[in-house]
Amino acid sequence: MEQLHPALQPVYDTVLHRNPGEREFHQAVAEVLESLNPVVDKRPEYAQASIIERVCEPERQIIFRVPWQDDSGRVQINRGFRVEFNSALGPYKGGLRFHPSVYLGIVKFLGFEQIFKNALTGMPIGGGKGGSDFDPKGKSEAEVMRFCQSFMTELYRHIGEYTDVPAGDIGVSGREIGYLFGQYKRITNRYEAGVLTGKGLSWGGSQVRTEATGYGLVFFAAEMLAAKHTNFEGKQVVVSGSGNVAIYAAEKVAQLGGTVVAMSDSGGYIVDESGIDLDEMKQLKEVRRGRISEYAEARGCTYVEAGSIWDVPCEVALPCATQNELDEKGAAALIKNGVQVVAEGANMPTTPKGTAALRQAGVAFAPGKAANAGGVATSALEMQQNASRDSWTFEHAEERLHDIMQGIYGTCAMTAEEYGMPGDYVAGANIAGFTQVADAMLALGVI
Repeated sequence: MEQLHPALQPVYDTVLHRNPGEREFHQAVAEVLESLNPVVDKRPEYAQASIIERVCEPERQIIFRVPWQDDSGRVQINRGFRVEFNSALGPYKGGLRFHPSVYLGIVKFLGFEQIFKNALTGMPIGGGKGGSDFDPKGKSEAEVMRFCQSFMTELYRHIGEYTDVPAGDIGVSGREIGYLFGQYKRITNRYEAGVLTGKGLSWGGSQVRTEATGYGLVFFAAEMLAAKHTNFEGKQVVVSGSGNVAIYAAEKVAQLGGTVVAMSDSGGYIVDESGIDLDEMKQLKEVRRGRISEYAEARGCTYVEAGSIWDVPCEVALPCATQNELDEKGAAALIKNGVQVVAEGANMPTTPKGTAALRQAGVAFAPGKAANAGGVATSALEMQQNASRDSWTFEHAEERLHDIMQGIYGTCAMTAEEYGMPGDYVAGANIAGFTQVADAMLALGVI
C-alpha cells in the first residue's frame, strides 16, 4: 500500500477498526484512498466536511435470516445482506450475489466500488450491493424459487424504484430475478417494474442488458487500444471466466476482429487457438450449465486443470471471473508475453500487487469500476424505460451503451491528465467518481 496523505491515514485506520476481518472491503477502500492523495490538497473542503469518512461508512447495512425448504422437506437457513452505501446521486443501485463466499465484507467491498462506478456512468444512481451465501448450483428449480421467495419476503420492505433498485450478479440471472420480482409483486400488490433490473424482455426488461457488462468492457478496452493507435483487429485475447460477462465480452471481441483464445471456470481453463466457439460455449454454460472441460472434449482443444490462464500469451487480457484472480505472478506472466491492455470485467479481479506490477510495466490497466460499468449503466437505462412505459430496440440500447462507455473512458483519461497522471485509468476513475459523489454530498449538507 502506498503512503497515504496525513489526512487520509486516520480514515483508513478507522475503516480497519470498525470493519475487522473484512479484507476485501479494506482492499477496495485502500485503492481509492491512495488515488485521493492529490485531491486532498486541491480540495481541502472534502476533509473539512469529513466527506471521505462519510463515503467509507455505509448509510445502512441490512442482515437477515433466509429460511427455505428443500425438496426433501428439510428447512435450510442462509443469510441475506443488503448494504445501502450511498444515495447522494440517486436511489441505491447494485446487484445481488448468490454464492457461498458471500459475507458482509464481500458485500461492502462491492457496494463501495458501486458508488464510484455508478457515478462514472453519469446516471442518477447511488451505490449499494446485496446477496446471500446461498448457492444456486445443484439446486432444483423449485428450491431456487422457494429461496428467492423467502429472500424477497424480507428484502421487499427495504427496496423500491425511488429507494433501492437491485439487479443480478454472480448466481443471480434472469431466472432468479423473475422469482424475486414475482414475490415482490405478490407482497406489495404493485407492478412496480423499476424496482428490479435485469428483467425478462416480455415483462419490463431492456434490450442489451444481458450483454451489457461484457460489451461495455470491450468498448472501454477498444478506447484504450485506440489511445495506443491500434484496435482489436487481429489481436489475441484471453478472457477469464465463462459466465455472463466473459461470454459477451468474447462475443464483442470477435465482432471487432479479435480472437479469444482462452476462457476458464473454477475447474481450469481451455486454449482454443482458432478462437472460442461462442455458440458452443453459450450452450454449455447458459443452457446445460456444464463444466468448461466438456468444451475441450467436444472441440478437441487444450484443457488445463487448475492452472493459471494468465500463462496463455495474449495482447489483451480481460479478467471476468471473480475478485483477486489475477495476482502478481499472473501479471508477471502477462507482461513477459507482451500484453498491451488489461481491463477488468469482474469486480476487483486484480490483487494490489498484480495491479502495481502491470502499471509499473507500462501496461494500460483499467479498473472494474470504470471498465465494467456497462451493466449498471444499462440497468439505469432499463429504469428509464420502465419509468416512461417505453422499450427501445437492441440497436438503440447498444448505441446508448457505447456512448456511455466512451464517456466514462473520456472522463477517466481527462481526470488523470488534470491531476498530472496521464494514462493512469485507476487514478482517473477513482478521482472522477469520488469528486462527483463528494460534490453532491457537500451540496446536501450533513447527511
